[in-house]
Amino acid sequence: MTSADATTSTPDDSEPRPGGRPRDPKLAEAIIMATRSLLVRDGYSRMTLGDIAAEAGVSRPTLYRRWANKLDLVADALDYGFRRQRDLYDIDISRLEPREALVEAVRRLDPAYYNPDAMVLMGNFAGEVSHTPELFEMLRKHAVEPRVTLVEGVLSQLQERGAVSEDIDKHTIATMCFGSYFGAFYRGDQRDRIPESVVAVVWPAIAV
Repeated sequence: MTSADATTSTPDDSEPRPGGRPRDPKLAEAIIMATRSLLVRDGYSRMTLGDIAAEAGVSRPTLYRRWANKLDLVADALDYGFRRQRDLYDIDISRLEPREALVEAVRRLDPAYYNPDAMVLMGNFAGEVSHTPELFEMLRKHAVEPRVTLVEGVLSQLQERGAVSEDIDKHTIATMCFGSYFGAFYRGDQRDRIPESVVAVVWPAIAV
């Protein structure tokens, strides 16, 4: 699983171990990437630390020297992707026409805008809500809310420009736009058409 483009970082393995050499940061990254791949392929519940170790080509003690349990490792694996996507949530619309700005904001709502496996991952985590609610909360806080807030922010800027009505429900509009990607995923529609198609429906109702 890949997930847009800040500096890559993994748990700090530069600290020397007691009586030994500093840990190799390449090992930590290999473990993180293996975890991300297995989350998509097997899901959280089926994935084991042994599976991760085998996928990364390391021993189990290598994992336990860095992470106390599976949830801690998955939290770092998710954070790796979240940090790489962070720049997506900052959009400059100053040179865009109002309708074009909303289209671009809706485009960045796409969970798969950067990570093509995001829909599968979100589905896996939704299935874990009753067993490991922490996973879904991580996803909601770091992957869902920033995207929805991005659209709400663009709508606010368009209101300031006098291009959009002042009495619209920005939260509901942003949530509906976000949900359109899941509807398209389950119907088998092409997601690249969503931004233009959704704005074509929404814009006449909100534009001044």
